[in-house]
Amino acid sequence: MTLLLEHLAAGERLVGDGAMGTMLFERGLAPGEPPESVTLSQPAVLEEIARLYVEAGADIVETNTFGGSPLKLALHGLETRAESLNRDAVRRARVGAAGRAHVVGSCGPCGRLLEPYGDTSTETAYASFHQQMAYLIEAGVDAICVETMTDLAEATLAIQAARDISSTIPILATMTFDATPRGYFTIMGVTVAAAAAGLEQAGATVVGSNCGTGIEDMVAIAREFRNHTHLPIIVQPNAGLPKMVDGRTVYDETPDFMADRATELLAIGVSIIGGCCGTTPHHIAALRGTVDRRPQPLPATE
Repeated sequence: MTLLLEHLAAGERLVGDGAMGTMLFERGLAPGEPPESVTLSQPAVLEEIARLYVEAGADIVETNTFGGSPLKLALHGLETRAESLNRDAVRRARVGAAGRAHVVGSCGPCGRLLEPYGDTSTETAYASFHQQMAYLIEAGVDAICVETMTDLAEATLAIQAARDISSTIPILATMTFDATPRGYFTIMGVTVAAAAAGLEQAGATVVGSNCGTGIEDMVAIAREFRNHTHLPIIVQPNAGLPKMVDGRTVYDETPDFMADRATELLAIGVSIIGGCCGTTPHHIAALRGTVDRRPQPLPATE
């Protein structure tokens, strides 16, 4: 398979996968149960989810390791299983992808506030991220995705941990922004401009945003990223904002709605478009259609 960065360097537009948690909840994951536990209890489900996203047209599928750092797993008493949970998740994603998509190792926040806002030192957080990155990279992921970050310092530690293990592996890095009267900020006060600069300086090769908002806000966020970086951009919106209906969390942005607005993301120059909370293979199939209808760049000539 062509390396991920070769696709991006050629100007191709790639389709990411959709939500992992949404798919797991549909398959019986209980509220409060860590998604990573499915790797132990129902590993075949991870193969199924990867396969469904690839069949929907995803060029990229992520591993079920969002909370796979030892610090985050410790919140559920699973820290001693960190190695097997990360390695097995990579293996299951590879089986499901069957060589038809890039397998990307997911890494989310460590679940602790860093000093001086919390009681976790940067050294402790870095060591935890480094351990997870080692498992993912040794297991053979095609890239790392540091995602759903709100603290630029924490995102930087995760990126540096991956980069210290591999100087060449592609690192996708995304932060989560909220709309405010003054613009878009993470809950830790990070602007899009600061995120773009900080993620690139830390060693990311693709930057952008995921989660937190639906696709309409993501268009504005992507435009800001384009104004502040020359790196490829990745965008993974929710299927709208969550609502409680009859005791269930639902998202109301339809696949067709997301696919229609994705044309604006492509016009801005976003390189990877996928989905986050609430998105399913139906959303990814619709995004695939939008990307395929947009002319791809002509091959370079001598």
